[in-house]
Amino acid sequence: PRDRFVALALAATTRDDLTAFTITTPYGPNRDEGRALVADLRSGTGALAPPAGMTVLVGGGAADVADVVGRVAADFPRTALFIVVTTYLVLFLLLRSVVLPAKALIINTLSIVASFGALVWIFQDGNLSRLLGFQPLGFVETTQPVILFCVLFGLSMDYEVFLLSRMKEVWDRTGDNQEAVARGLERSGRIVTSAALIVVVVAGSFAFADIVLIKALGIGMAIAVALDATVVRALLVPATMRLLGKWNWWLPSGLRRVPRIETAAIAGLVILALAAGPVLAGCTAAGAPILANEPAPHPLPAAVTPAPSRLPDPQPIALPADDGPHDRLTEWWYDTGHLQAADGTRYGFEEVIFRAERGGLPVTWASHLAVTDETHGTFRFAQRTEIGPQVDHSASGGFDLAFTPDPAASDALPWAMAGGNGDDRISGLAAADAASPDGGLFGLDLRLHATKPAALHDSDGWIDFGPAGGSYYYSRTAMDARGTLVLDGKQVPVTGSAWFDHQWGDFIAVGGGGWDWFAVNLADGTDLTLSLVRDTDGSYPLVYGTVVAPDGSTRHLPRDAFHVEVTDHWTSPSTGAVYPAGWQVSIPGEDLAIDLRPTVPDQELDTRASTGVVYWEGSQRVSATRVGTKLGGEAYVELTGYAPAGAR
Repeated sequence: PRDRFVALALAATTRDDLTAFTITTPYGPNRDEGRALVADLRSGTGALAPPAGMTVLVGGGAADVADVVGRVAADFPRTALFIVVTTYLVLFLLLRSVVLPAKALIINTLSIVASFGALVWIFQDGNLSRLLGFQPLGFVETTQPVILFCVLFGLSMDYEVFLLSRMKEVWDRTGDNQEAVARGLERSGRIVTSAALIVVVVAGSFAFADIVLIKALGIGMAIAVALDATVVRALLVPATMRLLGKWNWWLPSGLRRVPRIETAAIAGLVILALAAGPVLAGCTAAGAPILANEPAPHPLPAAVTPAPSRLPDPQPIALPADDGPHDRLTEWWYDTGHLQAADGTRYGFEEVIFRAERGGLPVTWASHLAVTDETHGTFRFAQRTEIGPQVDHSASGGFDLAFTPDPAASDALPWAMAGGNGDDRISGLAAADAASPDGGLFGLDLRLHATKPAALHDSDGWIDFGPAGGSYYYSRTAMDARGTLVLDGKQVPVTGSAWFDHQWGDFIAVGGGGWDWFAVNLADGTDLTLSLVRDTDGSYPLVYGTVVAPDGSTRHLPRDAFHVEVTDHWTSPSTGAVYPAGWQVSIPGEDLAIDLRPTVPDQELDTRASTGVVYWEGSQRVSATRVGTKLGGEAYVELTGYAPAGAR
């Protein structure tokens, strides 16, 4: 069967020769690492370069930032040059000086640059963030400097024209630079200060905005105008003009024929009108596309005909129909249990069959078989794999799974699991795996009968794994077991109990760091299962459990309803893995405390040949206390994710 996730993903992202991929990184769109990844994806050379004949178009947050920054960086120098040249010419016609326009441009730039520094100090570095009520972003938004430059350059130059025009009038009348500076400052100071105060108050009110962009624009403008009206116009301009003296008004003889501003006013207005269009175009980049890549049509989802029998998850579990195989990515049937021979020898056992489907590939099967001799301290395991539908002989209302016999091997009998509705039969015979702690021929042939109804975990039998998918999961926690064990070729009649787990869903891996699974049967008839799923960082994103009462009723346990403490560890001599090897489990709501210790330390299964993992699963000694009364019991524990990479 085809992989439904792959089919839906291709239908939603591919049309003709265009396929859209989504790449998720831990970096935000304004991080250098994110923009570097965009550059690598767009580069024609390097490890991420596309194959010949393929074109890569990159979008998303980091790409948008890179495109905007690149476009602004490319266009702003040209725009700034146009503004500077145009402003210089207008001031030259007004002041009839080659020095004052240059000085005005330099000093004008100082106030703007000072406001840029304030923006970085406040909004990028986060200073005053608590006072101003915002969360620092660690960067200044790309458009802010451009917008501020356009607005502040006009405001600052406006104040400069006020001041210098008054000084020019006195210079033309007296020819005295010192008097021109003093009189001009006196006559224009109040106007400039009043106008600046109004702008500072209005722009400063933006500091109360909730949007950081508006807050930054208002504060940046208020700081720049305040500096311009005080430090620049009241101090720097008069001081520099006093120091330059008559050089302020120097005009080369060749330029003295240029008409005065009175006769060139119309020309000045024309220049300003011509400047307005390019300036606005430069500030908004409307003359060219912002994005470096031309917009590509995003592929629309193709019409997909859903499978008529598939309903969205989750659906109610229906037994015995759901005992059988499902058309899902991952599924397993899992039996563990405890057996006793007539002479009192005690055993633990495990038999599991895994089913996996991946796209159009044939269904893959794997199976593990293990027997623990608790009395004599031995442990044997074996594993099998098979590919194809021939393993599945199931009819409706149950499961019938059998691996094909291998006549050339010593484990010539098929491994099989069959049953439904709580009446099952499991069997298998094999030579112990080469990695098994103990060798020899071993096997089992057991009939299992449930004495309690199936327990649906998380109340309804559906476990939500979040982004990893979800799983249906139920257990038959109390099953009578009877049959025979085979140890070193000798058949041993046994009786005991078993625990059956069935889990299936469209998931591949759950818990990047592995999981700890506990199945406990107490002497008072209470059954308990706990699952602690770890992430790669050691945290536990998924923790849950189920208590099954003697009458078969169930109660879901959220993570805060119980506590598991590791009391000991064991190091594998084969793989070097360090496993927990003792636990104290407390469930306050049940007034229950349980102590677990392995019956045999080495119950490790190196199943990399079949399922690619090394894990520990084995029987436990149980000592429990409920409401002050001591209880015995039986338990099995499974531990995954502890074996080091590349072990053995």
